[in-house]
Amino acid sequence: MELYIIRHAQSYNNALADWTERVSDPPLTELGERQAARLAEYLASPPDETEQPGPGAEYVNRTGFRFTRLFTSAMRRSLQTAAPIGEAVGLQPEVWVGLHEIGGVFLDDHEGRGLPGLKRAEMAEQFPTIRLSAEVTEEGWWNRQRETEEEWLERAARVAAELRERYAATDERIGLVTHGGFAAMLLYALFGHAKPGNVILSHRNTGITRLDFYDGGDTYMQYYNRVEHLPSALLS
Repeated sequence: MELYIIRHAQSYNNALADWTERVSDPPLTELGERQAARLAEYLASPPDETEQPGPGAEYVNRTGFRFTRLFTSAMRRSLQTAAPIGEAVGLQPEVWVGLHEIGGVFLDDHEGRGLPGLKRAEMAEQFPTIRLSAEVTEEGWWNRQRETEEEWLERAARVAAELRERYAATDERIGLVTHGGFAAMLLYALFGHAKPGNVILSHRNTGITRLDFYDGGDTYMQYYNRVEHLPSALLS
């Protein structure tokens, strides 16, 4: 399996100077929409036929990405990032609720009470090209207390285990559109390490990290937080 962990494009909350103005399930900014379009174009780009790739070309994607599956978090910013990717690469993105950002859907002034997130009808109307999972209901997909650190670490471990069990020994090329915080937790889980207190694995908006899994159990990180598809004016 080739696994591509992709952070969503810039959201409204990412761009805030005042954190108290955050919303529970923010949309992309105009900059984020441009980032998502660039990302989709990049992931769909065919190999350069004029290039003479060397023996390591496949590890830097000079032969193209060629995703076989595309999963996305149920949060609005990830759905808005995954939809143009799916259209560009010819795949239907699939909602995987377990990829949501750490904490879930909440606002600080709600004293830990959870909010619903997009309801099934809303998600289907706004994102008709995305396949919804059964966890997205007419009451939303969250509706519970703010997630604790123990809970999000357990969730990262579950997602890592499912990826390994279902796909590690296959030739699948899987894209996961997720979030900066959860991407870090997932990497710790995939490497079999607890979250270190003084190490931060940060991802820029639309940053791509690639891991390759082999039959014998070995895992290779081919690259981390790649944003070469963005010009400097679109970095965030």
